[in-house]
Amino acid sequence: MRRAGSGAQTETIKKLVHMLRKYRVLMVMSIIFAAAYVIMTLYAPIIFGKAIDNIADDGVNLGMVVEYLVKAGIIVAAASVLQWIMNLINNRITFETVRDIRDRAFKKIEALPLKYIDSHAHGDLVSRVIADVDQLADGLLLGFSQFFTGVVTIVATLCFMLSISWKISLITVVLTPLSLFVARFLAKSTYDLFKRQSQTRGRQTALIDEMIGSQKVVKAYNYTGRSHKRFCEINDELTKVSVKAIFLSSLVNPSTRFVNAIVYAAVGLSGAFSVVAGTVTVGGLTCILNYANQYTKPFNEISGVVTELQNALACAARIFELIEAEEQPSDAGNEELRDITGHVQLDNVCFSYVPGRKLIENFNLTVEPGQRIAIVGPTGCGKTTLINLLMRFYDVDSGSIRVEGKDIREVTRKSLRSGYGMVLQETWLKSGTIRENIKMGCPDASDEEMIEAAKATHAHSFIKRLPQGYDTVIGEDGGSISAGQKQLLCITRVMLAKPPVLILDEATSSIDTKTEIRVQRAFEKLMQGKTSFVVAHRLSTIMSSDLILVMKDGNVIEKGTHDQLMAAGGFYCELYNSQFAH
Repeated sequence: MRRAGSGAQTETIKKLVHMLRKYRVLMVMSIIFAAAYVIMTLYAPIIFGKAIDNIADDGVNLGMVVEYLVKAGIIVAAASVLQWIMNLINNRITFETVRDIRDRAFKKIEALPLKYIDSHAHGDLVSRVIADVDQLADGLLLGFSQFFTGVVTIVATLCFMLSISWKISLITVVLTPLSLFVARFLAKSTYDLFKRQSQTRGRQTALIDEMIGSQKVVKAYNYTGRSHKRFCEINDELTKVSVKAIFLSSLVNPSTRFVNAIVYAAVGLSGAFSVVAGTVTVGGLTCILNYANQYTKPFNEISGVVTELQNALACAARIFELIEAEEQPSDAGNEELRDITGHVQLDNVCFSYVPGRKLIENFNLTVEPGQRIAIVGPTGCGKTTLINLLMRFYDVDSGSIRVEGKDIREVTRKSLRSGYGMVLQETWLKSGTIRENIKMGCPDASDEEMIEAAKATHAHSFIKRLPQGYDTVIGEDGGSISAGQKQLLCITRVMLAKPPVLILDEATSSIDTKTEIRVQRAFEKLMQGKTSFVVAHRLSTIMSSDLILVMKDGNVIEKGTHDQLMAAGGFYCELYNSQFAH
């Protein structure tokens, strides 16, 4: 378990280092400023040592003491300025890197296949891009601040100590690495715990996102108690794993400080004997003690922030899991689909979401331009799946789907989808104005065209009653507007885009009967001359279709016009009669 965690940690560090390579100029500048800051900081004890030797040898000379103090003050002030500049550079490196990571993560989400999005909790993905990246930023900032100055401090301090007494320096060098062994031993145990902590936090975020997004349903079905119980279980798990991780990592700092205290005592004792023997001055001993403290300080600082560093690496691992996830097949080299008239052909299409669990098998269909195809059948028969395949949200397992005679896997998704206009049962609106939502599919449309489309769908009347009309800002869930009004906006969006192929998946399910009749009339005008795929449960809305496909268990069991299917007296006839039986 530890070996696996250690290996994963090493891989994560390598990936971070690779990302940081583009900022190597800034990193070199940070190292230079860190070196200058450390050297100035280490030169100050020499001045204080000379002042002490001056007092011990010749008595108190206030003039010389003041002169040494002024020099020390100037050096300390200059060192502070250099540290400030170094911190600015470190901040720049950290947040540029975090920006790049978030940018890559968001681009990855847009490039991921729908299968990945459907199989991962949305709240967990949000947690990776927001919370985990924030944790990584904190760890990187601490790491840069401690690492650059720490390395230079260790090297420079050792050089200064050797110039005074190599024997005492040897004691420091031999004993100090003990603190590293202690820190490494404890760090191995904490990495896996911090990864579990990050994963549990992602589950918690996913639950919160799910409950907030479904608050009306939660309250309507009195699920609040059970949702709170689920939250408490995850929260307790997060508490336990966090306490274990922080407890183990918090042992690092006192353990290393204990080792460093032993080093300091050994240096002080051996230095005292050296002073008595006359090989080191009192001022020299003061310098060595100061340097011994400075030498062990980086080890203390690194161990002191080991919690944040381990947490940051665990979060980074989750982020890289997302960034490195397999993308949907590339469109590179595919041709653009142009002049779409609506000729669609499905040849022996087979598809299933889960391997071994059949859904659509040997599906064949030829649709001529301008035809209106209705798809009906019981829930779970594959109606919406067929739409997903037409839009290439999922690729077929075998067979082919052709538009204008071209396999849709050989054309770009953008050109394919630009030929479709889609209205789903589940409406989606983005945060912004009503105007921005309607013009999403046709941003160059004029306001006159937008208003004409809104009037055609009977959305104009309720939009004008809103506080700012078309400039009213709504949230992603539509805010205070009703489900039916949200659906009208989605229909208006398609109406404005005027695509050659329409896909309507229960497009009027949330609209009242009176408005539905009006919208159906608008659709009649919109669908004239356009190929249309209509998924509907209300069979009264698809009676005039050119072809009705009756699906069951992923297969087309009947097809024909309404009159033909009713005359056949089969499954469609049963569905129709069940809706209109008195």
